[in-house]
Amino acid sequence: MDAMIDCRGLTKRFGSFTAVDGVTFSVSKGSIFGFLGPNGSGKSTVIRMLCGILEPTGGTAHIAGCDASKEGDAIKEIIGYMSQKFSLYDELTVDENLTFSGKLYGLKGSALKQRRDELVAITHLEPYIDRRAALLSGGWRQRLAMACALMHKPRVLFLDEPTAGIDPVARRELWDLLFEFAGQGMTLFVTTHYMDEAERCDHIGYIYMSKLIVCGEPDDLKRMPEVSPAGTRRLEVTCDHVTIALQTMRQVSGVQNATVFGQSMHLLVSDEISPAQIEAKLRGVGIAQCEIHEIGPSLEDVFVGLTAKHAQERAAAA
Repeated sequence: MDAMIDCRGLTKRFGSFTAVDGVTFSVSKGSIFGFLGPNGSGKSTVIRMLCGILEPTGGTAHIAGCDASKEGDAIKEIIGYMSQKFSLYDELTVDENLTFSGKLYGLKGSALKQRRDELVAITHLEPYIDRRAALLSGGWRQRLAMACALMHKPRVLFLDEPTAGIDPVARRELWDLLFEFAGQGMTLFVTTHYMDEAERCDHIGYIYMSKLIVCGEPDDLKRMPEVSPAGTRRLEVTCDHVTIALQTMRQVSGVQNATVFGQSMHLLVSDEISPAQIEAKLRGVGIAQCEIHEIGPSLEDVFVGLTAKHAQERAAAA
C-alpha cells in the first residue's frame, strides 16, 4: 500500500541537545500507527516536524508525497491535528467551535453547514450543540476536538495522547470512531501510554531517548528475542496474597522478572524452574494453592524489556 507518512533519517537538534535522532519509518494509507515512548523521548517533536511546525535539522519527512518542511500549505490541507490538551475555545459553544474551525479552512455557506452536520452526527454531539466547551466532560471535549480537526476532511489525522485523562467508556467510544475513520481510508498517527490502545494499532514504533529503537506489528514485536530470551519462558501464577507471593518470587534464583497483574503474577523464568518448584516456594510462605499457566509476552513486556536493554547499553557506553 502507498505510504501516507514517510520519514527518512529525521533529526532535530536544539543547540547541543538532540531531541530526535535519525528516525526512519513509514505508515501506509488507512492504517493506525501507534507511536510510543517515555515522556521526553521525542514523540511530540516528531509530530511537529511531520506537521511542518518544526524545521528538521536533518533527514526528510513526507506526508502523501509532500515535503513537510517545504510544502507547508499543501500539508495543512492533508492533515488534521488533535493535541493531548484541549486546545479549542472554552467560551464558545460546540456549534461555534465547529463553525470557527470550518471557516479557518475556508468553508462557508452550505458547505460549512453540511460538514458541521456530518461531524455532529458522526461524533454524536447533538445533545451538546449549544453547550459551552468549558462545560463538557473530558470525553465530550475530546470528541469536539476531534470533530474540529476533521472539518476539512484530512487524509491523515495526528492524535497526541487523545485519551489521556478520560474514562474507560469514553476511551472505548473514541477508539470506535478511530476504527471507523481508518475503515474509510484515513491514516491515523496516535501517541499513547496505554498498552491496550497500542494493541489496537496496526503497527507500532517505540522511541527512546530520541532514537526509534523498534518498529513493526505488535505480534512481531512480541516475538523479538530481546523480549523472551532463549532459555526462558513466561508464566502466569494466580494465587491468594499475590503481593506476598511477588516478594517471594523475586528472591528465587532463576526468576528474571516478576510483576503483579490483578490477582496474578507474571514471571519471566529460566527453563530450569518448574511449576512444582514455584508451588513449593509459595507453600513455604503460607500460600497453599496456586494455578500456573505458560503465557506469551504482552506489549508492556516488550517496551519494559527494550527500555531496560537500551538503558544498559547507554550506561555501558557512557
